[in-house]
Amino acid sequence: MIPLQIAAIVEGDGEVESVPVLFRRYADLAGWNGRVRIAPVIRQPASKLIKPGELERHVELAARKLGGPGGVFVLLDCEDDCPATLGPALLARVRQARNDLPTTVVLAHREFEAWFLGSAESIAGRRHLSANLQSHPSPESVRGCKEWLADRMPRDKGYDEVSDQPALTQLFDLDRARKSCPSFEKCDRELWWLIQQVAAITPGFLTQA
Repeated sequence: MIPLQIAAIVEGDGEVESVPVLFRRYADLAGWNGRVRIAPVIRQPASKLIKPGELERHVELAARKLGGPGGVFVLLDCEDDCPATLGPALLARVRQARNDLPTTVVLAHREFEAWFLGSAESIAGRRHLSANLQSHPSPESVRGCKEWLADRMPRDKGYDEVSDQPALTQLFDLDRARKSCPSFEKCDRELWWLIQQVAAITPGFLTQA
């Protein structure tokens, strides 16, 4: 079976496992269940990636991991910078590095977990979270989204980024997150665009039964 191939660059340990989960959810929604292949995810701190030449070098490395047609996805947290300013600047660098591949950049404002806060009812009672969890009215204003989640778990459990983030990525309501978090609305658009672009350039993918 011909796969849809994606290479990803992230900054957090949790995103290493969460980004493949997210792409599989979108591929399933597109009717391509089980037909997405995520290359081993590259993890680097944002402070390193934004340095001249570093983002470009890691994009090249990600492209090599594809071993053929595919796309490159970059996901970073955006704590204090404005996503609308930093995002296009990073995207320009990514596309200059590999203008032969579909590429995109998404900045989670302020953290990936803000998307969980914006759709909290959909994860209530899961992963030790409170059963009466309510979505935050302004999720992208919260500093310390992981702590917000931990405060709504038993003290002896707490929030574990490596195990809880991928599990919650499989569960959170995409529509709620899109409506409450502008950065996820952007992520949603870019994910759809990227998988469609990659499908179009992968020989035989769209005609494969």
